[in-house]
Amino acid sequence: MTETIQRKMKLNSFDKFKAEKDGLAVKTEIEHFAKIGWEAIDKTDRNHRLKWLGVFFRPVTPGKFMLRMRMPNGMLSSQQMRVLAGIVQRYGDDGNADITTRQNLQLRGIAIEDIPDIFNRLEKVGLTSVQSGMDNVRNITGSPVAGIDATELYDTRELIKQVQDMITDNNKGNFEFTNLPRKFNIAIAGCRDNSVHAEINDIAFIPAYKNDKFGFNVLVGGFFSAKRCEAAIPLNAWVEPNQVIALCRAILEVYRDYGLRENRQKSRLMWLIDEWGLTKFRSQVEKQIGLTLETEALKDEILWEKRDHIGIYKQKQPGLNYIGLNIPVGRLYAVDMFDLARLAEVYGNGEIRLTVEQNVIIPNVPDSRLETFRSEPLLKKFSFEPQPLTRAVVSCTGSQFCNFALIETKNRALAIAKELETELSIPKPVRIHWTGCPNSCGQPQVADIGLMGTKVRKNGKMVDGVNLYMGGKVGKDAQLGSCVQKSIPCEDLKPILRSLLIKNFAAQPK
Repeated sequence: MTETIQRKMKLNSFDKFKAEKDGLAVKTEIEHFAKIGWEAIDKTDRNHRLKWLGVFFRPVTPGKFMLRMRMPNGMLSSQQMRVLAGIVQRYGDDGNADITTRQNLQLRGIAIEDIPDIFNRLEKVGLTSVQSGMDNVRNITGSPVAGIDATELYDTRELIKQVQDMITDNNKGNFEFTNLPRKFNIAIAGCRDNSVHAEINDIAFIPAYKNDKFGFNVLVGGFFSAKRCEAAIPLNAWVEPNQVIALCRAILEVYRDYGLRENRQKSRLMWLIDEWGLTKFRSQVEKQIGLTLETEALKDEILWEKRDHIGIYKQKQPGLNYIGLNIPVGRLYAVDMFDLARLAEVYGNGEIRLTVEQNVIIPNVPDSRLETFRSEPLLKKFSFEPQPLTRAVVSCTGSQFCNFALIETKNRALAIAKELETELSIPKPVRIHWTGCPNSCGQPQVADIGLMGTKVRKNGKMVDGVNLYMGGKVGKDAQLGSCVQKSIPCEDLKPILRSLLIKNFAAQPK
């Protein structure tokens, strides 16, 4: 941020500590932190600045950190998965990995003493966690079947990697973009089914043709927070693929230099757009990029219902298939990770892909290997033909590992889904999303049924509860759902969900 802009603005407490010392500055202190141990680390460094390196202190599991990876477009190799499995294996019962709703992995149970060695191991296989937390651009999402889907319009993989490299200076860490007002999400869609949930990103690129030329319409400002949730709105701009990186840079620079910093609850990009108006914001972006942006294409190419990619599907490469495996609530343990790496090597080309629904895709499986693949023991746990609720349930971390969460989510979400599946015949998947707090990491607003954790009073005692959201729609004409019922005790939730499934989703009692 320029000194002139900073002087004119009152700063919230977070921006004050960032002004004192940039979050990325702790990169040079990791060896020291490892030697002195977690309790001796300066509290602001430990609780906040370490997040610039993707290292999260968790008060609910003191001494055990979470490590959030960057995985552009949800891509990793079997070699990388094996390295990550080896990291979490070290921590026994405490070690596991969660697939997130941004197509990346979060490793749990990590000791600060091991971070220097872990970073060395990650670097050797081309992985990084830099700038994956706090006021940085988070993992950049794209179609999980990029490059293998016969119906795709644009292969997003290389473009997304280039955007990440620009933001992180090729994974070294980039001080240009470490002092944003708040976190920032970018998605680039290359297919017709909005597999990236474009509407909830600060910048989203949507495939669109203009004068028979391929490019992207641009959406801006989508976000979830405890105070407010908004869907992204059109910037009234269309760009060709070779302009995407420059536009991302320009928008980030405008947001960095002019974004609101006095009230942290009003620091996301949409608040700046509200204050300026879209015309002024777009004009400032054009000034920053040094280019007059073309107006948006009259229609985009998001034409389909959203796919979850679970199952066996033909690729555009003759004789090859991709297989989408359901990972219930995205939870993986070391043995699972080693096994997925093995499957990717034995049956495919060593490639593994993650989805925003917290699932895994193994691509490039030859027709001749499909039958053998079907008999793999791991598929009893991670099915390609799951039941309709288990198939579509999504959950945030919950109070087991996150100090923000008000309730436990993952285990509860899976247990209720399985119970309902034994009682009901459900004709098609119903997307039930759980989130432990108003920060909405589990994205209840995009679900068929969304559940947001809260505390409620029942019989004079405070118990775990949820607020119920309905009406979220994904794919074509995506929209955010809204809260329709508050303060439902979790112990009373199952019959309410049962009734909703029968009334709204054509479920029948068995």
